[in-house]
Amino acid sequence: MELFNTILGKISDIVWGPPLLVFLVGTGIYISFKISFLQFSLLPYALKLAFSKSEPAEKEEGKTENEGDVSHFQALMTALAATIGTGNIAGVATAIVAGGPGAVIWMQVTAIFGMATKYAEAILAVKYREKDSKGEMAGGPMYYLSKGLNMPKMGWLFAFFGTVAAFGIGNMVQANAVALSVKQSFGVEPWITGLIMAAFTALVVLGGIKSIGRITGILVPFMACFYVIGGLAIILINIERLPEAITMIWADAFTGKAVAGGAIGTVIRYGVARGVFSNEAGLGSAPIAAAAAKTDVPARQALVSMTGTFLDTIVVCSITALVVVMSGLWQDGTINGAALTTLAFEQLMPGPGGWIVTIGLILFAYSTILGWCYYGEKCLAYLAGDKAIFAFRCLFSVFVLIGSVSSLTIVWNIADVFNGLMAIPNLIGLVGLTPVVVAETKSFFKLREKETKLYLDELAVDKN
Repeated sequence: MELFNTILGKISDIVWGPPLLVFLVGTGIYISFKISFLQFSLLPYALKLAFSKSEPAEKEEGKTENEGDVSHFQALMTALAATIGTGNIAGVATAIVAGGPGAVIWMQVTAIFGMATKYAEAILAVKYREKDSKGEMAGGPMYYLSKGLNMPKMGWLFAFFGTVAAFGIGNMVQANAVALSVKQSFGVEPWITGLIMAAFTALVVLGGIKSIGRITGILVPFMACFYVIGGLAIILINIERLPEAITMIWADAFTGKAVAGGAIGTVIRYGVARGVFSNEAGLGSAPIAAAAAKTDVPARQALVSMTGTFLDTIVVCSITALVVVMSGLWQDGTINGAALTTLAFEQLMPGPGGWIVTIGLILFAYSTILGWCYYGEKCLAYLAGDKAIFAFRCLFSVFVLIGSVSSLTIVWNIADVFNGLMAIPNLIGLVGLTPVVVAETKSFFKLREKETKLYLDELAVDKN
């Protein structure tokens, strides 16, 4: 068993090696140029669109209503539920310990180009989505690989990889992290925590995407605000340490002095790797949720989807990074992951600081389980049909309990491998269908121009 685990670890290192990381970031850079870096110019509009309760008035000609299962906001929250997880707490700390404080800058660089990748994924997911036998929307890389690139075998591979990864990184690993954290903080046995989480998971996921969308629409904003406000409070309380921390982060990003031997390559590698793990841009998971959104214009939901990368990495991960660097505990070298983040919060805010991380970890992990259940069921439905969905939801809920009481070294490595394998067919699809992304973007700009003209004409009429 130990030999098998060692082999899995080596396979994981190969899958997540420099070629895939270059492919992931390179795809984001390529798409950014093709869409004229709209992740900068349209970010304010995208954020407004994401958090607006009302649907925009403009529609494509011939469309009378927006098709879809959930709102822009609920689709974004479902994607964020799966994206904001233990990586935002443990992953950031790992990047800083292994790559130095400068790794934080490269996480942000990865996120900037990752926003373009998420935009492209969502456009294609909405454009090539279709209705299943229940009348619900189904979309994602497996559909745009099959229908857009005419590569059904590649679509099948993505769906297979996604189904397996859902049980690992989207389920058992998350449940185990919560169970261990609750035991450490409250003394509750893992099986009790697992049983409670499994029950709450079943109550939500058995209701499908509309139920998941409603719950994540409440849970995700609360947990994100709770963690961000707590982190900002700690930063403000220790504001005198902030300038030194920022200076250290920027200086180390381009010198690598904090890493043994001044290895700038190590700084970049860990920053990029943890950035991708954090926001999942290019892995192909988030567009599965985007496909369920009520929208008649693919680019509009794409803009909403790209804000997920901004919120996940630029906002949440930056809060964690600043607190960890300000604490100075990362220099010890013997503390890592969630334990390091917890100690950093406790040191800078004795008492409540540790609770912020513990509660955040519980909420982040649980929301990830909900989001990945939807991803997994859609992947399985593509492989085996809609009839397999109910059995998947039940089995997925049971695995939450199993994960909470298991030793997950092997499970983590298997999930790690399949999660990385998901990215390969997805990136092939994104590169091959970039012309479609560009065409849809141009169409949206024309629609926006028309809307602006109508608005100005109405203003002129009102003045007269």
